[in-house]
Order: sequence, then structure tokens, then C-alpha cells
Amino acid sequence: MSKLALVTGATSGIGKAFAERLAADGYELIIVGRNKERLEEFAATHTGVKVRTVAADLSTDIGVDTVAELCAGEPLTMLVNNAGVAHYMPLAELPADKARELVHVKVVAPTMLTRAAVAGMQERGEGKIINVAGMIAFSGPAGKSVMPRRAVYAGSLAHLVAMSQTLSAELEDTGVQVQALCPGVVATEFHTRQGLDMSVVPRMSAEDVVTAGLRGLELGEVVCVPGVEDAGLLDAVFQADLAAFGGQSPELASRYRIN
Repeated sequence: MSKLALVTGATSGIGKAFAERLAADGYELIIVGRNKERLEEFAATHTGVKVRTVAADLSTDIGVDTVAELCAGEPLTMLVNNAGVAHYMPLAELPADKARELVHVKVVAPTMLTRAAVAGMQERGEGKIINVAGMIAFSGPAGKSVMPRRAVYAGSLAHLVAMSQTLSAELEDTGVQVQALCPGVVATEFHTRQGLDMSVVPRMSAEDVVTAGLRGLELGEVVCVPGVEDAGLLDAVFQADLAAFGGQSPELASRYRIN
């Protein structure tokens, strides 16, 4: 039985590395990106598998709806929500159009594509959804000295982590797996496009990120952190989350009471 994967942001970086690996593993592919020429180049150099190209801009409703229709109508074995933009700057300095683009690409698009794909995966009793987030999702408590500031970007990645965790619980025992893939700094074009010189910063390869994500699925990890050796650190974070969630009460906490 053929395996079919849809990968967004597939023309470079982590998305392209996913497409390369899945093609090597025998998947048929639907690759999505803004750059039509790069999509066609990938297809032309991977004639051993069936590759369909979809030029779509996921910062627009039309682009999201186009790809969501494919997610709903095709028998996807795997969905990789990888497309991304960064726009690193303090919120007050972030132009409205860039803020809107970022939220659309990293929040609206993966949410709507996952929504479109998940029903069919449930019906078929199998499927894998990978939402590419990042370790910045956990950077919220960092102080002012940690730069660059990126409130919207960090918030969008945190959305992917929480959505993936909650959706995984919803889909328990259905045969559908969900993962938030959270790499740190990766050697791709991503930072160059933002005008950031990361040449002296140690970076993980996109191929290693993909290796971690796929192995993480085998291990049943809902949150996959390729660069963190001690998985207990993440377990501690999530246990603290649950402790805070479970510690709520309808009574006003004493520190808020005015004597």
C-alpha cells in the first residue's frame, strides 16, 4: 500500500530535508511552497517517486484553503506542517503585515491543515502529523537580556506545542499520532532571510532534525526535542504545567486578597 505525505515549506531547510527523507523511504509526495521553480526542480530530480507540486502562499486565506482541500481529499499518511517565517523584532516594532503573515503561517495554516487532514486519518485508522515548532516556544520566561525579542514568534510556536499535546490526547487509540518537533538553531536559509548572520553559531543540520522527528514518532514522543540530551528536563516542564493546571481552585488565591 502506497504512503502519501504532504510537506509544507518544502523548498528549503527542514521541509526539503523531510521531503528528501520521505522520498527515500518510498513515500509519494505533495510538496507545498511559494517558490514554483524550486518545487519543480525537486520533482524533476526525484523521478523515482510520485511528486506533486503545489505553489501556495500560506500567509493568505486562499493559500491555506487550497492546501486544506488537499489535506481533506487525499489519503495522507503523513502531514508535515513546516512552513514558517520569523520576523524577529519587538512587538511594537513589528509591522502589522508581518505580524499577520507570521500568525497566518505558523498558527492559522497548521491549525486548518491539521483540521482538514485529521478526520480522514481517523477514518483510515492511521496517520502522522508533525508540527514543526522550535525551542523558542519554551523561552517565554526569559528576561529582557535574551535577544532578539520575538513575542509573536515565540507565541506562535507555543501554540503549536500546546495544540499538538492536546490533539494527541484527543486522538488517543485512533492510530493517529501528533508531534510538535522543536529544534533549536538549525543550519538553513531561515535566519539569512531575516538578515541575521548565524555563521559563528553552532547549528544542527536539517537532516538531523528530520531523523529526530521520525525516530521520535517511533518512540511515541508528542514533543520531540532533537537537541536536548536529558529528556527529563522536558518531562519536568510538562509535569509542572500539569501541577499548575491541577492546582487551580474556584477560591481566590490568598496573595490576591486585600486585608
